[in-house]
Amino acid sequence: MQRIKIIAEAGVNHNGSLEIAKRLIEVAAKAGADYVKFQTFTANELVTESANRADYQIRNSSIVESQFQMIQRLELKREHHQILIDYAHQCGIKFLSTAFDVGGLGFLDSLGVELIKIPSGEITNYLYLKAVASYKKKIILSTGMSTLSDVEAALSVLLNFGSRREDITILHCTTEYPAPIEEVNLSVMNTLKASFGVEVGYSDHTMGIAVPISAAALGASVIEKHFTLDRGMDGPDHKASLEPEELLLMVESIRLVEKALGDGIKRVTASELKNMQIARKSLVANMRIKKGEFFTPLNVTIKRPGLGISPMRYDEVIGKVANRDFDVDELIEI
Repeated sequence: MQRIKIIAEAGVNHNGSLEIAKRLIEVAAKAGADYVKFQTFTANELVTESANRADYQIRNSSIVESQFQMIQRLELKREHHQILIDYAHQCGIKFLSTAFDVGGLGFLDSLGVELIKIPSGEITNYLYLKAVASYKKKIILSTGMSTLSDVEAALSVLLNFGSRREDITILHCTTEYPAPIEEVNLSVMNTLKASFGVEVGYSDHTMGIAVPISAAALGASVIEKHFTLDRGMDGPDHKASLEPEELLLMVESIRLVEKALGDGIKRVTASELKNMQIARKSLVANMRIKKGEFFTPLNVTIKRPGLGISPMRYDEVIGKVANRDFDVDELIEI
């Protein structure tokens, strides 16, 4: 199977600080994630000045402010993007960012960002989706707050304007921070794969690491998870994010799951070979058998070790004549 892509979602957990953003890159790289992802937006393009904050944004922040003010405070400055791209390269991890408007898509393209991550909130943004398709890049589409018909409509726009189905990965997602376990519904990944014939993955907003690990076991090709330096920091996403040691454990666990999934071919493994003769059984003498006697259900039984004739040949052996004497528990030969 292909290697599972793990996206460590820094998001806005840099709190507008370049130094915190750099530390987040270091954490993601040390954890072994494939990508560290930020968010590219400007408040003026993203939200009206009168827009309300989400309940979780109010709950997770001690600052009293509008959504516009919060977004403005959490902008990743344009001039910081190249610095962070270079720093990620230096740390050995790939840089990603989610653009929330058409201008942001063009800006990230100018920086050479290799793939486009469409956030759940833009799945109904027709002009945005058209612009995404125009870049002819690999696409990861998050589907929080969506029905199957919403996903189908977004996918149709992408495909109609130039994207290739084989370049699209759809992520199942529950857009709440933290997401309630009873609303996760990981089986939707199977529905998405069957419905649209694309690679599927999972963007996780639950607490802890059990759900993303489970998603990996169910066949997710991409796992995305928010992380932070400290859940106690002030900001909308910190409390639903992993801390550094948890991110490391999640990545290690997913890599173990990845190895355990294997290639799907049922075979005797190298480590099993040495146990086969110990655990399997053979046809053995249940009592002394003299040369010339018939093998019968009374004088033949099945016991370990599996060094002799397989019990699967029982009917073939019963009724044959012993070609020599056999002691009790001696392996039968014909």
